[in-house]
Amino acid sequence: MPQKEPVENDKNQLTHFDGSGKAHMVDVGEKKETHRIALACGAIRMKPETLAIIRENSAGKGDVLGIARVAAIMGAKRTADLIPLCHPVALTRVTVDFTAEKDGIRCHARTEAFGKTGVEMEALTAVQTGLLTIYDMLKAIDRGMTITDVRLLEKKGGKSGEWKA
Repeated sequence: MPQKEPVENDKNQLTHFDGSGKAHMVDVGEKKETHRIALACGAIRMKPETLAIIRENSAGKGDVLGIARVAAIMGAKRTADLIPLCHPVALTRVTVDFTAEKDGIRCHARTEAFGKTGVEMEALTAVQTGLLTIYDMLKAIDRGMTITDVRLLEKKGGKSGEWKA
């Protein structure tokens, strides 16, 4: 059966489906390369005792936030391996910062590339991977930790320009 042409992208169209509703990887071949930037954040909530272990750097497995930072960067780099229709992106920069809050840790990830598609998924994957690493390292003492509020804060570049939450 012949494939229908992909649906043209406008603000009301889902780009990962063709004209017959089948999933496909978006063709970015004709798009212009621009500097792409995305910023995402999220948090992990935990017991005060668990947060104290992070603050005191006393976890038996090592530097929780240092390891989570490296994991987040690795997650950003492997996004296309995890998200089926996501294009591989040659990232030029990934930064990850963790901030202690009264009831947990907040993560901010910034991703950058010069290319034909955005880096929002890479920033979101970095945040999730960093927070999951914190959970993994501390789950033996606090299985009730909750990952929450993961979201895109802003994106720049491309035809759609800038967007801020």
